[in-house]
Amino acid sequence: MINFSSTELAFIQAHLNDDVRQLLLRPGANPTKLDLPKLAAQIAARQKAKEKLPTWYADESLAFPPALSVEQASSELTAHYKASLVGGDLLADLTGGMGVDTWAFAKQVERVVYVEQQANLAELAAYNLPRLGTKNVTVLTGDGLASIIDYPSPISWVYLDPHRRNDQGGKVVQLSDCEPDISNPDMLNHILAKTERILVKTSPLLDIDSTVRKLNQVNSVHIVAVQGEVKEVLLEIGRHIIDTDAVTVTAVNLAAGGNVAFQFSKGDERTAAVKLSDPLQYIYEPNAAILKAGAFRLVASRYGLSKLAPNSHLYTSHTVVPDFPGRIFILDTLVKTDRKALQEHIPTMKANLTTRNFPQSVADLRKKLRLKEGGDTYVLATTLQNGDKRLLVTRKAL
Repeated sequence: MINFSSTELAFIQAHLNDDVRQLLLRPGANPTKLDLPKLAAQIAARQKAKEKLPTWYADESLAFPPALSVEQASSELTAHYKASLVGGDLLADLTGGMGVDTWAFAKQVERVVYVEQQANLAELAAYNLPRLGTKNVTVLTGDGLASIIDYPSPISWVYLDPHRRNDQGGKVVQLSDCEPDISNPDMLNHILAKTERILVKTSPLLDIDSTVRKLNQVNSVHIVAVQGEVKEVLLEIGRHIIDTDAVTVTAVNLAAGGNVAFQFSKGDERTAAVKLSDPLQYIYEPNAAILKAGAFRLVASRYGLSKLAPNSHLYTSHTVVPDFPGRIFILDTLVKTDRKALQEHIPTMKANLTTRNFPQSVADLRKKLRLKEGGDTYVLATTLQNGDKRLLVTRKAL
């Protein structure tokens, strides 16, 4: 039974910034003989949630699952983005987990059914969601797929976050290795018999093109990055076969200063014209979501840029394009990939290093050049259109 006394809640708040391991070992840390392991687990989970789930962290009345469940939960930013994609009368969240996605969906949909196999997580969701002001959620414990077979109401959306760990606890990427396996046609048809639209959260490492071809019913793909790091790949799946070229892809970077989205169709990317050029005054590196989305040609076409080489996903122009969705650099010089040449332009040999279409990794190249990390100089190692390997010595433009 979930229950915290006022003394326990005060203890959690008083020790929120403590080292949990030290707290458990510290003599005199528990003068009132509280259940210290239970409270330490709450503190550890809240520490994981501080940046990821600020609304949940700020509510002192909530009870948190183990820290691993907090790590595996969606962030508030990604949950709210997912919720912006759905609507209607009823959404069934069949892999409820901690309940963060359910909480966000409930702001967009009339009613949400939350289903979770682990009874402790379902109990926590039933406890926490009303305290967060969420009154339109029904919490069920059990098999999510079985729960919708005889569900009496039409379901507008089904949401799935398939389990992505194998029997040894290692992470898996392919849909066929996840549970449930929606790449199985029988499984997919079973779900689509109850709803016309499925939203699936997948690994950020998923091979998008091969997955779209295999499922052949993907309406749209959303690559969701948070402050430059891809966190989720979302698939919207329907009942009808969709031509690959017609699939809509949205690459979005969520940040405190506002979201930056780049939307296109697979056919647009395939047919986009692109020019090649040696490095000019400005160099551009698309954000991580666009790179994951594979909009390598279209990002050049839409922003009037040239590529440095067919497989070098760096771009260039004479004049700055300030609204480019990524990093913009001013080129100071171009040098060969050896330490002596580089040191003439960077006497301190301290710079940020990135490799794009380059045979060595950042770590190996940094070691070869004996280049220290940091500073205001950015070195981009890449291959030019004639095959030359070069270091672009740059600085941030904006």
